[in-house]
Amino acid sequence: MAKVFYIGDWAVSLGPIFAETPFNYAYKGLETYRYDRYLKEAIESTGVHSCDSCSTWDFYGMEPGRYEEILAEYDVVVFSDVEVKNFQLAPQFFDRNVFGTGIITYPDRVRLTVEAIESGTRAMFMGGWLSFTGEMGKGGWGRSRLAEALPVRCLDTEDLVENTEGFHFDRLDEDFVPGVDMATAPPILGYNRTIARDDAVVHVAVEETGDPLLVTRRHGEGAVLAYMSDPAPHWGCNFIQWDQYAEFWVGSLERILDAG
Repeated sequence: MAKVFYIGDWAVSLGPIFAETPFNYAYKGLETYRYDRYLKEAIESTGVHSCDSCSTWDFYGMEPGRYEEILAEYDVVVFSDVEVKNFQLAPQFFDRNVFGTGIITYPDRVRLTVEAIESGTRAMFMGGWLSFTGEMGKGGWGRSRLAEALPVRCLDTEDLVENTEGFHFDRLDEDFVPGVDMATAPPILGYNRTIARDDAVVHVAVEETGDPLLVTRRHGEGAVLAYMSDPAPHWGCNFIQWDQYAEFWVGSLERILDAG
């Protein structure tokens, strides 16, 4: 049984302001969204694995020591639409009441993440506008030490590839989730373009372009999965309706758990 901690894919609105992270906002309607529920429910679908989750802004606001506790307690961490600022900044840095009263520092959550993976933690990095390089470079994973652990190399320019007609799965590894018929997967509406590392395994590619879609790699004692599209809307608004969605994600999770 794996314990999974999933960060991201929540959203909240304050009037017309729609926020997915502490740093990015858009004008939309008045609703709260739990896009994380699709992947969370898939992970828990067999009753074997558990999945707790939190919003990106709760990750950003964690007090010192809490993230270290999560890394010690959970077998797998998932990041989806969590731009690098949420790792590198902390609320204390913006508290004017403490400016000039002492030295302000905060545990480096990028370093903590990489070191946890090197020590055996598994990680799953999911795509989106705020993942990998992301929209206008906002994801920023490739300009941080997260790049050391990722099984793909991030582009130096915006990496979003989108099409309203969608893209399809091309299984390159016949041993990857063999019980799942990827030919029946509905089209995804976009993904982050990346370059697979030489020592990584590309299990699934984008049929129309050949770009890597799902890639795994060992890093130290741990293992990392990168899925370059979104497990939730909007890129995944069709994907979540697939009758093998849960099987796909349970199989993907177990692939990195079993990596030895």
